[in-house]
Amino acid sequence: MSSRTASLPLPFACLLLAAALLSSAAPSRAQAPEKKLLWKPVQFAILKFDNEPPKSWNAYHAEGRRGWILIRLWKRYLLVDLREQEVFDLDPQKFAPQGTSLEWPLAELPEKPVEITEWNERDVGPLHRVRFRFGKKGHAVEIQLPQRADGHPIY
Repeated sequence: MSSRTASLPLPFACLLLAAALLSSAAPSRAQAPEKKLLWKPVQFAILKFDNEPPKSWNAYHAEGRRGWILIRLWKRYLLVDLREQEVFDLDPQKFAPQGTSLEWPLAELPEKPVEITEWNERDVGPLHRVRFRFGKKGHAVEIQLPQRADGHPIY
């Protein structure tokens, strides 16, 4: 037996084997589960598109994320960030229905918002009204969201 092939002490060999097994069993950071938002329907919301109610629409609020409203307008999904006064156009293919709710991966948020103008927010009695326009002469969207009696948002 040559001096290069000397065997390792048994406790050291067991320690190396255990480390190899643990490192292969532990999930890597690249395989970490994707963070997803759950969107729940907003009860009693009102939506107007160019001062008319659209034929197909729905409004959702993000569970655990205040100030985000999701609007499904026909086949289009718009994320309205009330705090930053931004609107994002989202890919409808990325939404997964969960009963009456929707699941959406947060990693799919676009980097740039849609160009909007004429952002206007106002409390109208038991409603919080948000109006904005796409571009300078584009379509106008109005969202009316219910709020608590003390004037604070429900969602």
